[in-house]
Amino acid sequence: MKQEWIEVLQEKMDHHLVSARSDLETYRFDASFGEFFPEAVVYVTNTEMVRQVLKIANEYKVPVTPRGQGTGLSGGDLPIHGGIILDMSQWPASVEVFPEDLVARVSPGTLTSEIHAEAEKHGLMYPPDPSSSNISTIGGNLAENAGGPRGLKYGVTKDYVLGLEVVTPEGDVMHTGGRTIKNVTGLDVTKLLVGSEGILSIITSATLKLIPKPATKQTVMAAFPTMETAGEAVSTTLTSGILPAKMEFIDQACARAVEEYEPLGLPTDIEAIVLVEVDGHPTAVQEESDTVMKIMKELGGTSVSMPRTKEEALNMWKARMLVSPAIATIKPTRASEDATVPRSQIPAMMAHLADIREKYQLSLVVFGHLGDGNLHPNILCDKRDKEELERVEKAVGEIFHFALELGGTLSGEHGIGTMKSPFLEDELGLVGVDMMKRIKQSWDPNNIMNPGKIFPDKGQRLILSREVEG
Repeated sequence: MKQEWIEVLQEKMDHHLVSARSDLETYRFDASFGEFFPEAVVYVTNTEMVRQVLKIANEYKVPVTPRGQGTGLSGGDLPIHGGIILDMSQWPASVEVFPEDLVARVSPGTLTSEIHAEAEKHGLMYPPDPSSSNISTIGGNLAENAGGPRGLKYGVTKDYVLGLEVVTPEGDVMHTGGRTIKNVTGLDVTKLLVGSEGILSIITSATLKLIPKPATKQTVMAAFPTMETAGEAVSTTLTSGILPAKMEFIDQACARAVEEYEPLGLPTDIEAIVLVEVDGHPTAVQEESDTVMKIMKELGGTSVSMPRTKEEALNMWKARMLVSPAIATIKPTRASEDATVPRSQIPAMMAHLADIREKYQLSLVVFGHLGDGNLHPNILCDKRDKEELERVEKAVGEIFHFALELGGTLSGEHGIGTMKSPFLEDELGLVGVDMMKRIKQSWDPNNIMNPGKIFPDKGQRLILSREVEG
């Protein structure tokens, strides 16, 4: 027998709602861990539909979990308390660029790569560039405050959001910020909502800041025998007066995986491969890239090279982009984390990751954004192997705790979701978490907005193997 709230929703949403078990199958998981069935999915394509859904959900106190393309790595779009999945992936893509103001207005269902493409038509750039930009929507990027390789120089999603249109838990439409670069009217609610992971409101439109696209860019690649020397090269580069757009790295295991997946001629007898990109005025780029090459060589870098053509540069970055698909062939499941530490602590973190690999006998590889300390330890496993999964859970817990000991943070760009919520108090403290909970309670007194995310449920452990059916 259908619950009353589903019947009321069906009357309002008609063919935009599904509740049959077979139709809910693909919504029980995302790119993280855990499997949870919703009770209904509503395909929303405009603000009015969102408003109607939330009004009904709030009246009946039904959980609502927003979802884009399901590419999240922290479990932010898993319906762990059942209820409604608000599927925004079919929302028509829209990018309206206002070149004279250097802003763009976008709909939540727009792929981030489409924003990049539209901005470039006007000689502009939207800097945030998560590696999933070809498949992830801006709505998800906004909810998780996504980062990316260019975060070192240009910052993350929140740094480019000028204004939002959102629907509150009560089903009211609210606008924050605007189209001006400077705006200090009232509290900065825009920044509060970006990165709030859907626990406060549903974002239905965003006004983004654009910048002039750099005239040119240049890549430098180098291999290092140890992580210590790679870290030293990064520190020396950043203190030399050069601020690269990107400083990425892959470890030896990643390099070997890429070479087996698609041979590119990467050295595999080293601990780290570092990729650097500088951008800006052609003269400055040439001088800076020459300096980077000199630093890399002086600090023990081998195979130091600079591509002569755009095609060669793309091939170098291809190695970094192939890491994820390459390591995915090693085992069927992976726990992808993004513990972030001060740059000076990268060698210590890498050494500890090596210890964890040996201690728990796991296939653990590391890549990420070396320039800002945002590491991506990936543990490759098989979630069907319960004993192995228990070792993974222990290893992930150690990764989080050690990152905090080094003065780091639980997440640099993936968000807290369900994966990191049991560790939130370890970083923020009891008072810090309590103040955040008060904000949540004030905004959403009936706790319908993405419950169970960021703040852990009582007694919640890591969610790697937990399953709940709505």
